[in-house]
Amino acid sequence: MQADALYPKMYLYRRVVQAKLFIDTHYHQPLNLDDIADEAYFSKFHFIRLFKSTYGKTPHQYLIAVRITNAQRLLKSGMPVTDACYTIGFDSLSSFSALFKRLVKQSPSAWQQAELKRDAEIKKAPLNFIPNCFAEMNGWV
Repeated sequence: MQADALYPKMYLYRRVVQAKLFIDTHYHQPLNLDDIADEAYFSKFHFIRLFKSTYGKTPHQYLIAVRITNAQRLLKSGMPVTDACYTIGFDSLSSFSALFKRLVKQSPSAWQQAELKRDAEIKKAPLNFIPNCFAEMNGWV
């Protein structure tokens, strides 16, 4: 008999969510599939299938997405690329940079420069970044 038939779906879902929250909390630490699957009390292969059916990504793909999102947050705050790389849990600057570029379509430093420039432009002329219809509705133009 399959595990899905033994346990109510809500119980299985809660365990998958528990593993997702574990990734969200510990993304910056060295994590492997065994650690994450153990957190949800599943075998690796069953866990991958359930996680992917719930979130549309494998646990590894989700972990990478969380790390890159947090790297973007750190880079946008002005943190140097190397520091952001190690802070989010990567051991290699070159692998981080290659992965970042593959997912974001820009190198970390180019992305950071563009974001910091955009933030400076927003501070200088905020109305340029508000849709005209919204600005007109509020009498700002």
